[in-house]
Amino acid sequence: MPETIRDDRPEKRETDRQTLRRTLIERRLALSAEECSRLSRAVCEHLRRNFPQLTGMRVGFCWPVKNEPDLRPLLRSWIESADPGFVALLPVVLSVGAPLAFRAWTPDSPMVNDRYGIPTPAEGEFLTPEALLLPVNAFDPAGYRIGYGGGFFDRTLAALQPSPLSIGVGFELARVDSIWPETHDRRLDAMVSEAGVFRQTRS
Repeated sequence: MPETIRDDRPEKRETDRQTLRRTLIERRLALSAEECSRLSRAVCEHLRRNFPQLTGMRVGFCWPVKNEPDLRPLLRSWIESADPGFVALLPVVLSVGAPLAFRAWTPDSPMVNDRYGIPTPAEGEFLTPEALLLPVNAFDPAGYRIGYGGGFFDRTLAALQPSPLSIGVGFELARVDSIWPETHDRRLDAMVSEAGVFRQTRS
């Protein structure tokens, strides 16, 4: 089972990244519903304790798919607290190859499935996130992540000014030595798993 990518040929790296992504998604899908819920609660608690500033920010997150961490209970609690300035945002895919847009979400928001079958707010103005909670299929100590290969969040992070606080969220089973980042890969500010909060190391 691959844990890192060791061949520096570009064509081999891309193949290895695809294999790594597929292997780690399969590993996450093998989690039971009970285990996934337990790990998600731990991730939420680390976010709550270590990033109190999020309760006053516009925070983008992702609807959980394929046993990703479920952050909705945490976002609901922040919505119910009604702290000034807090808005939970979900991404909206405007077109392939474009950065993501974001709309406000509450538990009462009308939802539709996007082109990928993921629920997204059906209406509302587009808002700019001040922080992003990004799911990961793989992450490394340098602060890089592997997503699903569409590049949506890399383009979004590159386009947003000022840059939002970017926090990866995932489980320890996604940790690898290195994803061998490409030039388009964007470094995260921090990573949160059930084991705690990790700031990136720089070489």
